[in-house]
Amino acid sequence: MLTPLARCAVAAAVLSLTLCIPSPHAHATTPGPGPAPDAVRTAVRGAASAARTAAADAGAELVARRAAKAAGAAAGAGAGAGALDFRSCPAVEELFSPVRCATLRVPLDYARPDGPQISLTVSRVPATRHGGAARQGALVYNPGGPGASGMFFPLVSGLPEWERIGAAYDLVGYAPRGVGRSAPLSCEDPAARTKRPTQVPAEPSAAYKQRRVAEARAYARGCAERAGAALPYYTTLDNVRDLHVLRAALGEEKLSFFGASYGTYLGAVYATLHPDHVRRMVLDSAVDPDPRRIWYVNNLDQSPGFERRWYDFRAWAARHHAAYRLGATPEAVQASYERVREAVARTPAGGAVGTGELQAAFLQAAYYDDVWPERAAALSAFLAGDPGPLAEQARPDPESAAARENARAVYTAVLCNDASWPAQWETWDRDNTELARRAPFETWANAFLNLPCAYWPVGERQQPVAVGGMPGTVGGLPGTAGARPAALPRTLIVAAERDGATPYPGALELQRRLGTEAALVTEEGAGSHGVVGGRNDCVDGHVERYLLTGDTSGWRVTCAPHPEPAPVSLDDRAARGPGKVPRALLPPVV
Repeated sequence: MLTPLARCAVAAAVLSLTLCIPSPHAHATTPGPGPAPDAVRTAVRGAASAARTAAADAGAELVARRAAKAAGAAAGAGAGAGALDFRSCPAVEELFSPVRCATLRVPLDYARPDGPQISLTVSRVPATRHGGAARQGALVYNPGGPGASGMFFPLVSGLPEWERIGAAYDLVGYAPRGVGRSAPLSCEDPAARTKRPTQVPAEPSAAYKQRRVAEARAYARGCAERAGAALPYYTTLDNVRDLHVLRAALGEEKLSFFGASYGTYLGAVYATLHPDHVRRMVLDSAVDPDPRRIWYVNNLDQSPGFERRWYDFRAWAARHHAAYRLGATPEAVQASYERVREAVARTPAGGAVGTGELQAAFLQAAYYDDVWPERAAALSAFLAGDPGPLAEQARPDPESAAARENARAVYTAVLCNDASWPAQWETWDRDNTELARRAPFETWANAFLNLPCAYWPVGERQQPVAVGGMPGTVGGLPGTAGARPAALPRTLIVAAERDGATPYPGALELQRRLGTEAALVTEEGAGSHGVVGGRNDCVDGHVERYLLTGDTSGWRVTCAPHPEPAPVSLDDRAARGPGKVPRALLPPVV
């Protein structure tokens, strides 16, 4: 991996070469071949971008060194939390003792380390050291999104599944930049999304598509208007820099990290750029880090994955036809769903649930099988004349509108800033029309969610980091030639074989890129997104052993799938009462 100073030298050398190229005007009077004007502009932009990246990386190193120095001084004074001042959490966080909260100040733009600063919220429960466990440092969690907050994470210290890990590690969560109270980002008035119900056609017409194009353009404009000059600084590279500073501020020389979904990509980029600062790394439900797939192709890949999981839900409901009366085959269950869809298109359930809300509610069934019983029971009740359960499950909570808009804004900003996206609607229309023929369940909803990236008002996008420093890169930096970065310590990837949100081939690609020290635990035949934390004892055992000992138990190991949910009617679920709910899981990753 190049040092920041070396990166500056490379950028300066490239820039000096481009400045020696004759100008377009000289071509008219100077004989001999020369590069085309477009090639010159591209080279200049590339060199300038590399120089800005190098300056930001150098700034992050400076800020991290300052944080490490402050943490060392705090340790010398007997403080046990590094440079962070942990106190009782503000009421708005809804986190109570033993969780404590702090704020971390970081630059908005790392190329200007002493320029405008933002505050990131951090939460922590110290290692309990139960059973005489030795403290192994801080374990930092990112739940994905991008746009999700990990502030809740220290609460898992009270769960049996986390007891031994919580004894050895300080459990640390944080809200990444833009999320929650960490310099929050918003692209529109949250009230704009509370106008219910929404009606979404199963097959969008040309007129409907143009309406969604206009909405995407407006959303992208809203991001620029509300964020202003800060908009370009919501990126994966900036999230990595924040994580680097957080590690130092916690007083840790090396990072122990647990990332889920997008958090796996964040962790993989961190490991590529800072391999000498990695101690342990668990990557659950892996994003495919191939730069050619970040992010447009990755989002196309989700549609067939969600289609498989939608089939899995329908097959499960068909096996329990006696409980739900939705049909004895997946096709019959689909027909029952279509009847519900047609009904709410005419008369919204509870006055608030149209086809858009129905789709969003049942997308959760493609993410998590935990919700299968209640979703099936809601369809069954609706077809029996009771729309109440469906309205209750699918109606968005108005009180969470601001949080939902915040999550969407950060998701959009990071993905749009991270890489180039097709700028022509015709490309999106062609690709998604073809894809929807074989994967109709979520294709268009996913396309319209990401469409603001086609009209993103940031002139210069990032180039995706080549995770693992694969051939053609130095230290993961795109566009240069060289070798892998320093060898990583053992890392652990966890994946479900039928995951729709992060399809399984992405885990294989991540393992390939991270090298021989990366192990992969596969939950065979299962597809719930986010495997770790109470769903599968076999998976949890591998993760616990790795975090406590560093042992990955083999290059590739498998676990049998966790049990399918039992068919539970809404009445049965209500009758279970307090203390009879299933064991707690980590909150859903995104």
